Amino acid sequence: MTNIYRVGIVGSGFGVRSHLPALTAHPRFEVVALASPNSAARVAAERNIAQSFASAAQMIAGAKLDAIVVASPPFTHRDDVLAALDGGLHVLCEKPFALNVAQAQEMVDAAKRAGTACGMSHEFRWIPERIALKQMIDNGHLAPLREIEITQLAGWLRADGTRKRGWWFDRARGGGIGGALLSHLIDTATWLAGRAPQRSNGFLRTANARRTDPEGAFESTADDGAFAIVDYGDGLIARLACDATCAVDQFTLAIHAENRTAVASGASMHELRLFAVGTEETDELECKPSPYARFAAVDPHVPYLMELYDQWVAQIETGKSALPTFEDALVTQRVLASIGYGAD
Repeated sequence: MTNIYRVGIVGSGFGVRSHLPALTAHPRFEVVALASPNSAARVAAERNIAQSFASAAQMIAGAKLDAIVVASPPFTHRDDVLAALDGGLHVLCEKPFALNVAQAQEMVDAAKRAGTACGMSHEFRWIPERIALKQMIDNGHLAPLREIEITQLAGWLRADGTRKRGWWFDRARGGGIGGALLSHLIDTATWLAGRAPQRSNGFLRTANARRTDPEGAFESTADDGAFAIVDYGDGLIARLACDATCAVDQFTLAIHAENRTAVASGASMHELRLFAVGTEETDELECKPSPYARFAAVDPHVPYLMELYDQWVAQIETGKSALPTFEDALVTQRVLASIGYGAD
């Protein structure tokens, strides 16, 4: 008999917008509860979720759960994850993992003691072009590796932007582009490199500290640009940049080896074209779409989240999977710390 896992979601933002439809469409999960301090009851009623709670702790105590998705703001991750582990639940956590390395290490240690299936929501590993690049590295088609170049440009934090004030603009609570997006880029680079960094450096930048939303002017202490250089040893480095103050939306992921370069690029990380560039010719490569591609109309994250959930199920049932781990997240947290992200 196939098990259906009862899952609760913490967070009514991305948790409801992307995780909820992905979990609802996945055959192995049933969303039975939602936790959020202000909107859980309303959203649960709108989305036909049976139970709602004001906090993760209340949900863990009051609902019958097998697993939990922690999609709450970063400053609550530690407490939410530790409560879930103390309750014996399987845990999937959104990025950024924690506010600092000490919190990340604490959650890694707690997960080891709990022995449940724990992973990070780095669903972009399952974008077809990234899978193809990983295969090209693993089969030696790109060798030896010299640089991983990832650049993400967007315009939603320009001076004329009107994103609503809140924790996202508070550096002390985990706000900013470094935690939100550079964490994904670091994870991708480390996954492609196949090993942890030896050292890293970089910086966070706030170009537009003075901001405006419908309520008026306010000050942002969070970064709107994040930049890192990561050394993986054996001649391989990564150059990673996120900047949300630009005129264009553009994503580029390039793997530069001594024999050839492979480049995936497009207007977003979901809409890419992949090219292999050699000394004599350039070829465009076609990639097999996600088996869940039809669900992209709901939200572009959904197909890749569903593939991530496949690995979560495998981890729950066999202890073996390709699920991004808490240990992977700790590696990313250390790189973020090296460029100035994190509160003590």
